[in-house]
Amino acid sequence: MNRRDWMKAAAALGVSGMFGCDARAESTKKAQIAITLDLEMSRNFPHWDDTHWDYEKGNLNDDAKKYAVAAGERVKTHGGRIHYFCVGRVLEQPDVAWLQKLAQDGHPIGNHTYDHVYLLAKTNAELQFRFQRAPWLIEGRSTADVLRENIRLTTLGLKHRIGIDNRGFRTPGGFANGLKGREDLQQMLLDNGFHWVSSLYPPHADTKPKEQPTEAVYQNIVEAQAKAQPFVYPTGLVEIPMCPISDIGAFRTGQWKLEWFLEAVRRAVTWAIEHKAVFDFLAHPSCLGVVDSELKTIDLICDLVKKAGNAAEFANLDQIAAKLTRP
Repeated sequence: MNRRDWMKAAAALGVSGMFGCDARAESTKKAQIAITLDLEMSRNFPHWDDTHWDYEKGNLNDDAKKYAVAAGERVKTHGGRIHYFCVGRVLEQPDVAWLQKLAQDGHPIGNHTYDHVYLLAKTNAELQFRFQRAPWLIEGRSTADVLRENIRLTTLGLKHRIGIDNRGFRTPGGFANGLKGREDLQQMLLDNGFHWVSSLYPPHADTKPKEQPTEAVYQNIVEAQAKAQPFVYPTGLVEIPMCPISDIGAFRTGQWKLEWFLEAVRRAVTWAIEHKAVFDFLAHPSCLGVVDSELKTIDLICDLVKKAGNAAEFANLDQIAAKLTRP
């Protein structure tokens, strides 16, 4: 008997359990829509010649903090929460009450390393601009040790400054293959208490600067969503990829207009809802807050989830990871 005949038989007999949990899971599965914001400063924003942020990624300006708070409040009114990822040096700022309030409101806050270091670095010079300018800060230490310490310090900072534990780990920058083939890094994260990582950002088409996306570009971005679905590495570490296109990809690389970005996001979220898939929206208050101060992108995602009804739900990355079975 084929699957269709089995379904007919089940309906005729009224035996809802004849397929076991697989059929029940299929009928109740929803798209999981996550909104994530990386708390760091971004070069070229708010002004195109702003490059000093490369050396002070955690020195959040007031506008970035205000946008982060406003976005969290907006999503909360729709029944969701934002998953934030904090660069540890943010915790050195005089006032972190805004971040503590976000945590108290139920928004998870994850680890984004202390200095926004490059996890795939092979040498200390590749780790971060700050260490190129001030190499004595890590002199005599291996690259692996610096990475490990950068993660540990952020964990400690979150506990000491705002009284919370890590809620996951996101790598600074997204990698086309995530951490595939880097069992050493996977194990380092597991050893530091992380069960999941967000490190993979699939390649996709973009445009020349200030060029309007073509239908082919939009379609390629939608097709990339299938490559941005969660999976489990052989070590047992769960990967939750970032879904294109990010605000940095659109507004720095492509220098898009906001309406072009909104169209790409609309298509990507719609694909996830139609396929009962995961969509992990990636943005930065220091970037998106400049080009979209009215939170149109956040509102768009919230509206799409609401209109989807039972076909979609908000989820943080902890909840997404929990649905994957580790070997």
